[in-house]
Amino acid sequence: MSRAKETKLKSESASDHIIVKLTVLTYYKNIISKDETISPPIAAISALIEMVKSLKATTISEFVLSVHEAINILITESGDSISIRAGCAVFIQILTKLAQADIMNLDELRRLLIESGDGMIEKANQCKETISTLSSSFIRDNMVILLHSYSRVVMGCLKCAAKQNKRFSVYVTESRPDGSGLKTEKELKELGIPCRIILDASIGYYIAKVDLILLGAEGVVENGGLVNKIGTYQLAVLAKSAGKPLYALAESYKFVRIFPLDQYDLFPKSNKYTDIDSRSSSQDLAEYLN
Repeated sequence: MSRAKETKLKSESASDHIIVKLTVLTYYKNIISKDETISPPIAAISALIEMVKSLKATTISEFVLSVHEAINILITESGDSISIRAGCAVFIQILTKLAQADIMNLDELRRLLIESGDGMIEKANQCKETISTLSSSFIRDNMVILLHSYSRVVMGCLKCAAKQNKRFSVYVTESRPDGSGLKTEKELKELGIPCRIILDASIGYYIAKVDLILLGAEGVVENGGLVNKIGTYQLAVLAKSAGKPLYALAESYKFVRIFPLDQYDLFPKSNKYTDIDSRSSSQDLAEYLN
């Protein structure tokens, strides 16, 4: 092969990579911005489905390689890698199963992959409803519940319990550094559920008043460990020490094929969960006083 031709092929390959990268990330960001209730794994699957629809591959081999490339881009470029990896893992399983089915037609493979992806999204939504119904039975009248951060599944559980006319109140941790507990508080107040924001550092003070602790999950790893917002570990330690029941609500597609030796294996190159944001203490105090 001549040097000029080899250079041209490398240039085309780099160009295709950029197109795939921009396309799948654009789809993902648009899906997240249009629907705040959608979880990152489902948004990842939806983005990959849209990517598959627009993919201009000419062979099955090229098609499969492009999908794998899009998956790798989503995992590495997005800031929510554990939960997105869980969604991508489901999509890879679907693609691998179809690729091994000796489908000789590219259009047929594309159609089946889109149908299977859409079916997975529908099943995931049904899973949330099932979890909400089953977990709401743990909530009884006059309970005090502690929440950490924001979880769509946990919110679904509380909504279901509220519809059953159960009376309960909620403590919500502020959940620094992103303050996601404030979003939980806002939605609970809109539902008419009594709630109060507490400082992350004050969990030890309030734990004695709590009857039940509910958590979501970004992922569940192979050793049974739970990956969730920073602060979950010490909350679990306090709950065990105080003898308080703690439950994590998670869909089956959040089970990830990762076997970390410790929590430092999860984010070796990222301090996303440990950095303190730039807000001043006076701004924090003003928010609480208001």
